[in-house]
Amino acid sequence: MASAEFLVERSTVIDASPDVVQPLLDDFRKWQAWSPWEDVDPELKRTYSGPDSGVGASYAWEGNRKAGSGQMVITESVPGSKVVLDLNFLKPFKAENVTTFLLEPNGAGTTVRWQMTGKNNLFFRIVGVVFPMDKMVGKDFEKGLAQLKAAAEQRQ
Repeated sequence: MASAEFLVERSTVIDASPDVVQPLLDDFRKWQAWSPWEDVDPELKRTYSGPDSGVGASYAWEGNRKAGSGQMVITESVPGSKVVLDLNFLKPFKAENVTTFLLEPNGAGTTVRWQMTGKNNLFFRIVGVVFPMDKMVGKDFEKGLAQLKAAAEQRQ
């Protein structure tokens, strides 16, 4: 059986300062420029609430079977350093995860580490032996980081 908890992490170096990268993470409306899941459902319904960015900003989505539905809320935002959010999936399965973006100055650029942690329920502990969470979403993180890099570097 797979572990009761999981961590998925990917990183990239972006040729832009943390001050350029962070607004792309801190404002859910800007996720359309880089999120790897934006093209999963062209009919995706998005609802934004709370402040436009930073702590308390909220984003809910509802889409087709691939997109599912859920909500994200920013719980911590440290300028030039990190953005933390609670990620709650409702469909196609229920899950509560924590997603963290860590920003580290790297010369003239920024190293961005994207982490997601959570607990595997019994189903995912069994399925996780064959399809570990890292394998299921790791490629999405890589795609998202490549798109985040492109979006941030265009804003330089």
